[in-house]
Amino acid sequence: MTELNVAIARHGVVRAPGRLLCVGVGSCVVIALHDPASGTGALAHVLLPEAPPGAASAGGHPARYAVTAVPLLVGALRARGAEGPYVAKIAGGATLFPELRPAQGRIGPRNVEAARKALGDAGIAVAAEDTGGWAGRSVVFDVATGKMAVRLAGGETHVL
Repeated sequence: MTELNVAIARHGVVRAPGRLLCVGVGSCVVIALHDPASGTGALAHVLLPEAPPGAASAGGHPARYAVTAVPLLVGALRARGAEGPYVAKIAGGATLFPELRPAQGRIGPRNVEAARKALGDAGIAVAAEDTGGWAGRSVVFDVATGKMAVRLAGGETHVL
């Protein structure tokens, strides 16, 4: 079985019986897409909602931003013959340090909102999510079943 650990601002794609993992998801958001018909899954570990002005031309990885990660994942799935319809799940977006940057808004909730919007713009509904709160998470996405296990830093696990 293939297990791929997806780092911050990166993405991965595997076929069943593979799994995609993200450890230490704080204010970042994990966007997972599953194509049940082909047994293929894709996941992005998104750092920010969108690129700051002028940064888009700097050549950063598209998985860094929610607005570019969703088209990246759809393209990666289609390149592997996974035509959809896709099932989307998201996790993360915690507010780990509420005292930082309150005037600009909390980055975690902004990441979650941007992920929802990018998925909606792509015509993909969010089937399940485990977002917000004050604790970090780790994620294991099993592409054979489409289930995503989300473990909170305190030890509790939710299966989406």
